[in-house]
Amino acid sequence: MGQVYAVTERVVDASPEKVFDALADYRTTRPTLLPAQYSEYEVRAGGTGAGTQVHWKLQATEKRVRDCLFTVTEPSPGRLVETDANSTLVNTWTVTPAGEGRAKVVLETTWTGASGIGGFFERTFAPKGLNRIHDEVLGRLAAAVA
Repeated sequence: MGQVYAVTERVVDASPEKVFDALADYRTTRPTLLPAQYSEYEVRAGGTGAGTQVHWKLQATEKRVRDCLFTVTEPSPGRLVETDANSTLVNTWTVTPAGEGRAKVVLETTWTGASGIGGFFERTFAPKGLNRIHDEVLGRLAAAVA
């Protein structure tokens, strides 16, 4: 089994505080950022930042659907970590300044992949597919905070 890693980033024309607040708002803003690959979105506890528990299904490929139940933590300023109770998947959102009135958003996703040849293909192709999905999320985020 190997670690699978995907990273997607974008500079957004809004202050880091505004961008972080939008990302941490799981009740109102977050559902509007999700493309068609996401379904069954539901906030089960909290709703803003640390302590939030949120569920969704992610259809990463035609045959692969992940049923995710995330608990959100804020280990440091500008960082949200979503840890899935149903798998080893972890999303880490980091928001930092990128010049006057701009923010850099980095979304890193990791999980323990399959072993053998299946694991090789997962480590090779899954990050590319996930990056396409996450790029759409970041595009929607940029529009939401503009």
